[in-house]
Amino acid sequence: MADDKDDRSRAHGGRPWGDLHPTLSASWHYVLAACALVAFWVVLEHLDSAGLARFDSAVYTELVFRVRRPALTAVMEQLSNLATPAVLLTVLLAIAAFAPGRRPGLAAAINLAGALALNVILKQVVQRPRPDGFRLVPASGYSFPSGHSMVSMAFFGLCIWMVWHHERDRRLRWAWCVLFALIIAGVGASRVYLGVHYASDVLAGFCVSLAWLSVYTRLVCPLLLREPASEGDPDQVRRRRGDRHGDREAEGRRDGGR
Repeated sequence: MADDKDDRSRAHGGRPWGDLHPTLSASWHYVLAACALVAFWVVLEHLDSAGLARFDSAVYTELVFRVRRPALTAVMEQLSNLATPAVLLTVLLAIAAFAPGRRPGLAAAINLAGALALNVILKQVVQRPRPDGFRLVPASGYSFPSGHSMVSMAFFGLCIWMVWHHERDRRLRWAWCVLFALIIAGVGASRVYLGVHYASDVLAGFCVSLAWLSVYTRLVCPLLLREPASEGDPDQVRRRRGDRHGDREAEGRRDGGR
């Protein structure tokens, strides 16, 4: 019994929730998506409120007027560039070449395309102007929600999901996940620091992409990443043996009842 439990734990990368009931282990995707959508709706409903305006003004004043330094500006520009097409394409090619699963590159590409499409639609619907007057980098189009923030949450968030589900070394798993999480937060902060977004644009972008990613990793990723079971797979062999053993017991009971 203990050996079977250890085998199941290793099959899930040593994570203790690998043995959870499928319904329970899947429900958190939808709970997280619902919470993220509610948070986005709250921000959207209060875009013209005095409270949100004070919040945006306070964060903008802190990052743009008080924190800006030449050395920090160079760092923020590089952080912002992590969500540009050249960097994303490079990471996407690396995922396609080295990530486990059947089609990790396709999974990452569809995820990115979906987040970009959502951003375009939402910007056209809301049409919020960008902050003006203190921009350090060029930016065009509407402000809400932040495209860089949506892309970073969707793309690097999927990287976190892939690492967490496939990397068995616990220290490496945590190291990569923390790194990607810092990239997501850094990209969002850089957009306010560089003067091209309000803080609420960034938060809304994170919320939308988190909702998108929660549903995407539940419904689409398993279809694109699941490997077909091989004949020599230990788990599959054990299942087949268990099925045959159960069949023999059933036949024995039937014979004994005659």
